[in-house]
Amino acid sequence: MRKPLIAGNWKMFKGLDEVGTFADEFIASVSDVTDVDILICPPYVYIHALAQACEGTEVMVGAQNVFWEDKGAYTGEISPGMLKSIGAEYVILGHSERRQYFGETDETVNKRLFASLNTDLVPIVCVGETLDERESGKTFDVVGTQIRQGLAGLSPDMAKTLVIAYEPVWA
Repeated sequence: MRKPLIAGNWKMFKGLDEVGTFADEFIASVSDVTDVDILICPPYVYIHALAQACEGTEVMVGAQNVFWEDKGAYTGEISPGMLKSIGAEYVILGHSERRQYFGETDETVNKRLFASLNTDLVPIVCVGETLDERESGKTFDVVGTQIRQGLAGLSPDMAKTLVIAYEPVWA
């Protein structure tokens, strides 16, 4: 059985001057935790600094999103190779906020999934329903569709590293 994973999404908080202090305090607070894997996903601009601060510890670093192309004219996006080169090991895909505010779909989650796997980033695919969908009894349909479409074409061997995070929008 896989070791449980606890992942913290830093979202859009803290400045560069806070990365070192946060890392030191966080690493010290989890130094005796051995029964779970621990991951922090900061904004892109702090991945490298946090990865350096976490080097030699059990704390892993990931990204909050990734684009599906390796390179090209995609202003504001970041490629899987770029993330790997700055120390990211994991990447969050299909987060409810990405779906809600940036039009992320199951199909684009799928593209990001394969791009991540092809670059040896561990994908964390987020699934979950809205409060309206939950109250109308559609939770299993919504989550099922997100899983079927988001993971379409994934082989059992590829799925070995995949993480699925149930994160309902209403929570």
